[in-house]
Amino acid sequence: MSTHATDAMNAPPAQGFYLTEEHHPENGTMLGFWIYLMSDCLLFAVLFAMYGVLGGNYAAGPGPKDLFELPTVLLNTSMLLLSSITYGFAMLEMARQRKGATLLWLAITGCFGVAFVSLELTEFAHFIHDGAGPQRSAFLSSFFAVVGCHGVHVTAGLLWLGTMMAQIQVKGFRPTIQRRMLCFNLFWHTLDIIWVALFTVVYMLGAGA
Repeated sequence: MSTHATDAMNAPPAQGFYLTEEHHPENGTMLGFWIYLMSDCLLFAVLFAMYGVLGGNYAAGPGPKDLFELPTVLLNTSMLLLSSITYGFAMLEMARQRKGATLLWLAITGCFGVAFVSLELTEFAHFIHDGAGPQRSAFLSSFFAVVGCHGVHVTAGLLWLGTMMAQIQVKGFRPTIQRRMLCFNLFWHTLDIIWVALFTVVYMLGAGA
């Protein structure tokens, strides 16, 4: 066998055959996540439109004034807004590469999120116990749909948050984990904005109607 043939057999494969570690570039992740957020905003826009059309149909049943307790909803709103502030502290601690402090602020964020979901479920259970379930009227169907959809997003966010905490504990602040933290920051603040709109349109305008 010739020397050239031997060298060709022993030569490493071309670079194109290697799977590089950065097979999922940051720009691609962020672009995909922004597309997801925009699709989520469209989903809530449809739900808000549905509530705008159906929210005044009480079918001789209870209306917003009969059901909504604004002090409780204000407390719930403060839980979600505070969770965004504490997550901001977690991002600052991550920038300082302080794992313990980051995990602490993430845990506090999770506690506020759990409190938010718990208060929302308590409100739903109270309505259903009083005979104001989603099947009672078009108003209640649309109310449970839009508020419940937001609650499902918050619950999914809490699962995501717990997963990230476990990853940080085991793997530290790898670039991929930092990117996930940034994506979660966008997701959580988007839920805040949607809730403020929901609180204004559904609760405040409804209770004042």
